Amino acid sequence: MNFPDFYEHAPVVRTRDPFAEMLGAAHDGMLEYRYLDAVRLAGHSCPTVAGAFLMGRAALAALYPDEPAERGGIAVHMPAPEHEGTTGVMAQVLTLLTGAASDNGFHGLQGRFKRKGLLSFAGHREGEAITFTRLDTGATVAVSLNVSLVPGDPAQGARMAVILQDRADESQRVAFANAWQDRVRRLLLDFADDPRVVQLTVV
Repeated sequence: MNFPDFYEHAPVVRTRDPFAEMLGAAHDGMLEYRYLDAVRLAGHSCPTVAGAFLMGRAALAALYPDEPAERGGIAVHMPAPEHEGTTGVMAQVLTLLTGAASDNGFHGLQGRFKRKGLLSFAGHREGEAITFTRLDTGATVAVSLNVSLVPGDPAQGARMAVILQDRADESQRVAFANAWQDRVRRLLLDFADDPRVVQLTVV
């Protein structure tokens, strides 16, 4: 498939899913999630999708510093209603990484492997930080994202306007797409571990 090359160089999130192990879906339950998985899930690549991927990566690394994170063993709370802004898109990426699902998730087997209800949404905006909690220890981290340090091309607004008005030529469409993905590339490759961009606090 024809994807930007930098996707393959983006950070990888490694998890262990006991349910996947039990069902034989993955040897030892080990699952690796790459940025391309998030792109396929969302159907597009943007700073929101990349940012959610990096936020989930940072949270899991902090909660499980010495071992792969246990997928299905983490609760995620979004600080806004699911229909507000990009909340739903980010939540879908975090479900991919953590297994946490809302009321439509897997209900479990005899009290084990439950994913339903591990993803929750605020009734109204509570702030910017998404919280991640280990179910076994109760350890919690709050993660927020600041992409202002990864500015986009100033010409993007004008390019988007003509594209949405169906007045763009091929060179304008290519320039827009290249600049859009270049910002995503910089976020994933240059700022993935920058604490000013992916801001994490132990709660």
